[in-house]
Amino acid sequence: MGLLNFEKKKVKEEKRMKVEYSGYLGKCKPLIRKLVEELSKDYGYVSVLGTDTKGRSYRVSRTGTIIKDYDFGERGFVVRIHNGINYSEYSFNEIKEENLGDIMAAVHSSLGRAGNLKRNIYDIIVEDEVAENFQGEMEVNPEELGQKAILADLTDIRDKGLAESELVVNFSASYSSSHVSKLFLSGKKELEQSYMLGEARLLSLAARNGKIKYYYKSASGMKGYEVMDEIRDKYRETVQESVNLLDAKPFNPGEYDVICAPDITGLIAHEAFGHGVEMDMFVRERSKGADYLGKQVASELITMHDGATAAKQVSSYLFDDEGVMGTDTVIIEKGILKAGISDILSAGKLGTNPTGNGKRESYERKAYARMTNTCFEAGESRVEDMIASIKCGYLLEGMYSGMEDPKDWGIQCIALLGREIRDGKLTGELISPVVMTGFVPDLLKSISMISDKVEMEGAGYCGKGYKEFVKTSNGGPYIKAKVRLG
Repeated sequence: MGLLNFEKKKVKEEKRMKVEYSGYLGKCKPLIRKLVEELSKDYGYVSVLGTDTKGRSYRVSRTGTIIKDYDFGERGFVVRIHNGINYSEYSFNEIKEENLGDIMAAVHSSLGRAGNLKRNIYDIIVEDEVAENFQGEMEVNPEELGQKAILADLTDIRDKGLAESELVVNFSASYSSSHVSKLFLSGKKELEQSYMLGEARLLSLAARNGKIKYYYKSASGMKGYEVMDEIRDKYRETVQESVNLLDAKPFNPGEYDVICAPDITGLIAHEAFGHGVEMDMFVRERSKGADYLGKQVASELITMHDGATAAKQVSSYLFDDEGVMGTDTVIIEKGILKAGISDILSAGKLGTNPTGNGKRESYERKAYARMTNTCFEAGESRVEDMIASIKCGYLLEGMYSGMEDPKDWGIQCIALLGREIRDGKLTGELISPVVMTGFVPDLLKSISMISDKVEMEGAGYCGKGYKEFVKTSNGGPYIKAKVRLG
């Protein structure tokens, strides 16, 4: 998108290759089209989402090697119908000419009667004619590179990490890939997409006199094995920081001026106005954000985005799991809360346009309004000037965890470490871990400086409550804010 100042790596065109689309979904497509046509004779709306996701995870450490299939691998379909009152869904994992009649009979018997529940009434989805496909690109295909080469590379990195310090009790190098293919068919839509997601992580565990600390580096993207290039040479830094954390000092809880590194900025964005503006929560009257649309909720320096097209990261796609095209939603513009993010059914209830944020953990699970790529826009400040502006405070980095109550707007973010700043300079002293708490608008309104570059990452998963895990990415620039640490 034009507004965000993302860095773009220059890659020679000849090194790029298209990500292959699922042969299985391609073979099933005529039968899925037939299923949609037949069911459309009885129902006002019919759509089918087909998914075929596979991948491998590798982890090499001092204690051994772990190789396993991707945790969220799947192959199957979900049909959605409008039963005359609301929407019902039926999932299945195999379709053949000979069982097509059985699938239709199951839809009629199990979904048609759901229309007797005269509550949560939904209008029939109105769609435009769309036929598009997307194939992601990568430089190094992990499926072709093979297990032997990947393990040799990870083992070499691990060995270098272990050799860096006698205080390192364990060092691991990890890589995982997921090859995603999806098909969406309805009366008016024919959509296909395929892409590769890559994640890499280095983790160092250091110990001394019974004290144990860790530090990590990670990278992610719509990439193949080339994602390892982003952290391969960072083993020395990873080890050194884990050792430095053994000397982390306690600190006095209180209110401080802080600078948040991009991963902590992203954590704040994710928790504060990511979950807080998922519009299925508006429908359930479970989000305070609904009451603040059009009002100031942050510093005038803050503009925040979410969307599949807001960045190129692990939650970018052509269409979501409801067949809605990916978008770039401006959630906050110059401090004013402008919009939320929605699945198609929540948008229908609220009378808004869907934003392409309907995501499923799998074809067997319900679609919810979920974040994609969530971030603050870049500003104009230099990081060194931001540090120089602080009399007594900390530079926070290393995303650990976070949570937020969308009903009351309380937020808690935990950073792996804080670097002490005194009289505008980093002293070299560390605190760890660091718990940051506050009221979302107070925190965001306190932001007074924003750096001039955005960094994004998505080496993890996001749950809705305690379940429904999906890929998201978040990030942003460095920000200066006043927060409570404890």
